Amino acid sequence: MNSPMSETLPFRHAAGLPPVPRMEELGSEAFRAIDRMREAFTGQFSAGLSPAAFALALMDWSIHLASAPGKRLELLDKANRKAVRLLCHLAAAAADPDAPPCIEPLAGDYRFADPRWKKPPFSIWAQAFLLQQQWWHNVTNEVPGVAPHHQDIVSFAARQILDVFSPSNLPFANPEVLERTIRSGGMNFLDGLRNWMEDVGRLATGQQPAGTENFVVGRDVAATPGKVLYRNHLIELIQYAPAGETVLAEPVLIVPAWIMKYYILDLSPHNSLVRYLVEKGHTVFCISWRNPTAADRDLTMDDYRRLGVMAALEAVDAVVPGRRVHAAGYCLGGTLLSIAAADMARRGDDRLASLTLLAAQTDFTEPGELALFIDHSQLHVLESMMWNRGYLSADQMAGAFQLLRSNDLVWSRIVHEHMMGERTPMIDLMAWNADSTRMPYRMHAEYLKRLYLGNELAAGRFLVDGHPAAIQNIRVPMFVVGTERDHVAPWRSVYKIHYLSNTDLTFVLTSGGHNAGIVSEPGHPRRRYRIATRAAEGLCVGADEWAETAEGRPGSWWEAWTRWLAARSAPERVAAPAMGARRKGNRSLADAPGTYVLQR
Repeated sequence: MNSPMSETLPFRHAAGLPPVPRMEELGSEAFRAIDRMREAFTGQFSAGLSPAAFALALMDWSIHLASAPGKRLELLDKANRKAVRLLCHLAAAAADPDAPPCIEPLAGDYRFADPRWKKPPFSIWAQAFLLQQQWWHNVTNEVPGVAPHHQDIVSFAARQILDVFSPSNLPFANPEVLERTIRSGGMNFLDGLRNWMEDVGRLATGQQPAGTENFVVGRDVAATPGKVLYRNHLIELIQYAPAGETVLAEPVLIVPAWIMKYYILDLSPHNSLVRYLVEKGHTVFCISWRNPTAADRDLTMDDYRRLGVMAALEAVDAVVPGRRVHAAGYCLGGTLLSIAAADMARRGDDRLASLTLLAAQTDFTEPGELALFIDHSQLHVLESMMWNRGYLSADQMAGAFQLLRSNDLVWSRIVHEHMMGERTPMIDLMAWNADSTRMPYRMHAEYLKRLYLGNELAAGRFLVDGHPAAIQNIRVPMFVVGTERDHVAPWRSVYKIHYLSNTDLTFVLTSGGHNAGIVSEPGHPRRRYRIATRAAEGLCVGADEWAETAEGRPGSWWEAWTRWLAARSAPERVAAPAMGARRKGNRSLADAPGTYVLQR
């Protein structure tokens, strides 16, 4: 008996069309493609999050909570205690409006910092919310038998839901909004509506947020003078003009993260790390990554190593031949640089004078809250979306990062810009953050699978040309920076390089977050850092013990780093190299910041 498909073959042949392949001839990849298409379609409606991952976590938590009568009795007891605490606070507030609170917000929670939240009835609403938030933390944590990852997901989801109903987000329960409404006669809501309509219009048309037009790349930011001396499919290499006739002998090569534009390290002139290094007498080179498209879907991590770090080193060597290089990597760029440095050490390539890692992880066993969005189920959604489009787009990445800091990045903005009608002044760091890039499908899938899920680098299973890239093989001195409030690369995770390396290692813990802690120019108010050095083959201590004993200093860690670099450089200064020297024709390709940084 002929199948319905076979009956169509004569017709297709007569029409000059190729025959319809039989299902058994499509291969397993075709069946996987069906699942990927379905998952990619689902991901468009779930903001790139995995409904299955949340369902599994919710089921794990709810089943174990239903099976734990002791835990439920404990929660009932805690609910009664918190109700009594709130009633006592009500009584105290009735007698004395300045009565002390019965609960304080968590560290970093500034929603109720305004003094007006200390007066009834606003203080009562805030106290009730904080007690409820604490109780739900008890509900979602320490349920016997729940997998830690599932517990974290449920607890995180509960916080997001609670935050929606925070009194600070309700216009007629927020004293700041109420005062503004009274003073402006309600005009703040009209201004807020205008801001909201502008934001929605810009989002719909693909424009950047309001105010970014005041930070033009090459004029206001990324403005340090220099030349593009090398370009391949993946990078442009910028050489910056020296500040004087002589420089330190060893150049500095900066490898930024490719998840965002490189000029996080060359922002405005007053807070540009690149400009600071140049003014301190360094010859500075910096990679500017291409913004990949769907055509770049098959670029791999090894392509980024070869066409990125290694190609840049070759270009630097052509300008300053025979000189060793101080290499510095930021975030993903630091992780990639550590892989390249480990492979170079295995091959006996001694071109590096030192290695600096800025908020870069080499051990991913404790990646922080970002791990909430990285498990096998979540990776299946992300990989399917990237497979469908060829890359991970900026809007797909932004959702996860905004959820991690929803109070700072979402709700506070809604309150100030849409309820109070006040535009938050745009600054260079915010404008840079809006200038995002894409991530190639294959490379990003490898990164998440091999590093986040497999932790192959720390385990010695990350192979380069068939050989392990072992951090232990790196013998050059290291300068490693973590930031106190980093939600992307938590400082305790960054600190784990102590357990992988035996070389001379200086570790710095600076105030601030993943970006602001690195962009920490001298003169910035309230900046501080802790610093300590472990000698080669020295004893290693735990992160918390290190934090207790490390020397605390006020000011910017940039000053400590430049002193560290100078101490590991040749004592005699040399003549500043010509821009793009020893290139064929001795001509640059373009003025800094180049062309790749302008790609949208």
